[in-house]
Amino acid sequence: MLTVMLLIGILLSMAIPSKQKVVTKAKSMEAKLALRSLNISQKTYFYEYSKYTANISELDFMPEKTVNEGGGAVYRLEIVSASGNTYTARATALRDFDGDGVHDVWEINQDGKLTNVTPD
Repeated sequence: MLTVMLLIGILLSMAIPSKQKVVTKAKSMEAKLALRSLNISQKTYFYEYSKYTANISELDFMPEKTVNEGGGAVYRLEIVSASGNTYTARATALRDFDGDGVHDVWEINQDGKLTNVTPD
């Protein structure tokens, strides 16, 4: 019985880290999809006004409420900077998915380039 429990413990210790990587990857899809949607809204705004906006409320874009606001989103979205023909938006994880003290951060720019600036 002790041997069986030891084997189960070893198997679980090997499976948990790989599960955390899968969870982090799945959660990061939320950030990527939200940033791509925000990018489309920024492009639409640009075509109409010939500039990008730093004010997310001016866009035809409604981010999902975060878990802190009673919603389901685990990333907070913000437009970091915007000028006439450039912008940068950021999605920051509200939780540390793998417990290492680092929160996942993704950014997108006017060219639609997604970058994982701080991997979790």
